[in-house]
Amino acid sequence: MVKLSNDLLRRVVFANLGVKDADIIIGPRVGEDAAIVRVGDKYLAMHTDPITGAIENIGWLAINIVANDIAVRGIKPRWFLLTLLLPSNIDEDGVRQIMGDANRALIELRASLIGGHTEYAPGIDRIIASTTAVGVGERYVTTSGARVGDLVLVTKYVAMEGTAILASDFGDLLISRGVPREIIDRAKGFIKYVSVVKEALEIADLADAMHDPTEGGLLQGLLEVAEASGVRLRVNVDNVPILPETRTVFNTLGLDPLKSLSSGMLIAVIPREAIATAQERLERAGINYSIIGEVVEGEPAVELTKDGKTIGEISGFIEDDVMRLWHRRYGQVW
Repeated sequence: MVKLSNDLLRRVVFANLGVKDADIIIGPRVGEDAAIVRVGDKYLAMHTDPITGAIENIGWLAINIVANDIAVRGIKPRWFLLTLLLPSNIDEDGVRQIMGDANRALIELRASLIGGHTEYAPGIDRIIASTTAVGVGERYVTTSGARVGDLVLVTKYVAMEGTAILASDFGDLLISRGVPREIIDRAKGFIKYVSVVKEALEIADLADAMHDPTEGGLLQGLLEVAEASGVRLRVNVDNVPILPETRTVFNTLGLDPLKSLSSGMLIAVIPREAIATAQERLERAGINYSIIGEVVEGEPAVELTKDGKTIGEISGFIEDDVMRLWHRRYGQVW
């Protein structure tokens, strides 16, 4: 998929939202991961996301990708609705595989599928899976809570999702350019690590802001935190964790992992006085992390540094490198 620009969202989509409701705490906003609605003395988090692709992994991704957006609110994803629009060539075994993968993801999250819709849809040639996730909590975290002086922490590794997609959909190209098959096979397996639910819930009570970097990658995710919070993020690119397989795949294709799909990497903005506690919790949970920067005063943007020197500044909207390559090769959105 390719998202609408932030400008188009603000001018057209956000201008047509129906009636105002005092119980809507967070509605549609650029950079915010899920809606928050007040229900009595608790908060309901809700989010929906579509995925378009082949049978392999789509059920797994349909659950986990949308679960991330609830978890970064500091709320456990509990209930899911799944809509499957299927091309006519998907038979019963195909449906069984999709639902089996979705069920496996639900069990790992200790969550339930409570409804949805399934149909064969004329005119489509790829599966469309659209999932809504819901959770209830007593508090919530936003993308817009970052404060000057906070530290920026990320978990796992950059562009794991993008690496897995490139290895799956461009394996032939990678092999033709000399990438060993064992590297491609390992890269495909990164799709198993797209969930950030565990780490998000582990440190939610410590974070001023959390965010799930998807399209546009880590840099777009950081930029959304900066813009939503009205702050500047100073980020040391040398501290961004990257796996060797990702480096190989992206270098071979001439792509930037910092600008590519990064589900599985949590962005957490944490007060300095709480960072040691966050580190201890993540280490105890067996989740690797890196502190990549800090929140500073200045116009909302992402300032990139290397060896102590500023090497660039990111603002505006970042086009995802993986999505751009996929669209160029296949002539349609992914």
